[in-house]
Amino acid sequence: MKNKIKLKNTLKKIFILMTVFIIIFFFILYLERKIYIYNYNKTIANIIDNVLVKYPNLTEEEIINILNNPQEININYFKYGIDIYNDSIIKNNDSLFIFINIIYLIFIIVIITFVFIKYEKEKDQDIKDITKYLNEINKRNYELDIDNLSEDELSILKNELVKITKILKENSYNLEKDKLELKTALEDISHQLKTPLTSILIMVDNIIEDKNMSKNKKEEFLLDIKREALNINFLVQSLLKLAKFDASTIAFTKEKVYLEEIINEVIKKVAYLSDLKNIKLIVKIDEKASIVGDKNWQIEAITNILKNCLEYSFVNSKIDLECGQNNVYSYIYITDYGKEIKKEELKHIFDRFYQGENKNNTNVGIGLELSKKIINKDNGIILVESTKEKTTFRIKYYNW
Repeated sequence: MKNKIKLKNTLKKIFILMTVFIIIFFFILYLERKIYIYNYNKTIANIIDNVLVKYPNLTEEEIINILNNPQEININYFKYGIDIYNDSIIKNNDSLFIFINIIYLIFIIVIITFVFIKYEKEKDQDIKDITKYLNEINKRNYELDIDNLSEDELSILKNELVKITKILKENSYNLEKDKLELKTALEDISHQLKTPLTSILIMVDNIIEDKNMSKNKKEEFLLDIKREALNINFLVQSLLKLAKFDASTIAFTKEKVYLEEIINEVIKKVAYLSDLKNIKLIVKIDEKASIVGDKNWQIEAITNILKNCLEYSFVNSKIDLECGQNNVYSYIYITDYGKEIKKEELKHIFDRFYQGENKNNTNVGIGLELSKKIINKDNGIILVESTKEKTTFRIKYYNW
């Protein structure tokens, strides 16, 4: 913005300067013409006076004819040291015009020199400013006011410098953000691994130290150790998948998949959990409903969501699954009738390692984030709404 204002002001100054030059030029032409006419008429008047002294019989009409018909004048009268095409008979005109033109030329040279020196000075200052900015960038200072540079041939360099500064500033910000996120992620991973590992170590110590431990007790500890190990394995596998998504190294296949196929596979994966809590799955599917995406990844995404609904549902309750499509999108709606998710928790439900007030010790808070990334990858979105009676996950896959 500052550059545009400065360019506008510069053009305005140039226009004013050129206008002044033109006005002065025409004024000088006007002055020369007035002086020339005055000297010329004065000289002619002297000549006529002298002629009338010698030839008093000449009439006014004859004199006017002589003055206004120069083609009848014998130019040989001007051969005495006078070039009729280059010299003026009236010397006053030549000397005066030369003086005026020299003054005007000196004036123009002075003005142009002043403008040139001022321009060079501003350009040198711009170069110094650019050098200073580059030094600041080398010091990792990206909070620079570069818009105050002038709009001249340095503007290309300045614009590139602006782009580089913005890119470096953004990269610096992203790097700091990534460092903070990595630090937070490592702290969360450490926390998530610490609890099951501690449990495993305690149970192993009990088995080693208690020589008289009953067989049933040992089997109970071993089952607990296996469960904790499976939780750690799930956490590690999920983190690896998320890392691949973050690094954009996962290649999704794009093929037509019927939602019925996805739901059937998902139900098989969570059947043990629904049987354990005696939760009835009520399925309503449009057999024609389909998406274009990666079948295996979508099965994993929906499995994580349905598993989450089962974990937070009441025993002996139900879960509704509805699938269909319209002209804009295909959809999967999953509704459980468990505890309400509070409004302030809904906006964090897809955050990594987030566990709300109704946290489950078997849930590490990573499955929903992974599901969201998978669904987004296949041009889908996932929304969640919750009331005291029910919680619904709405998944939509758009057709475009």
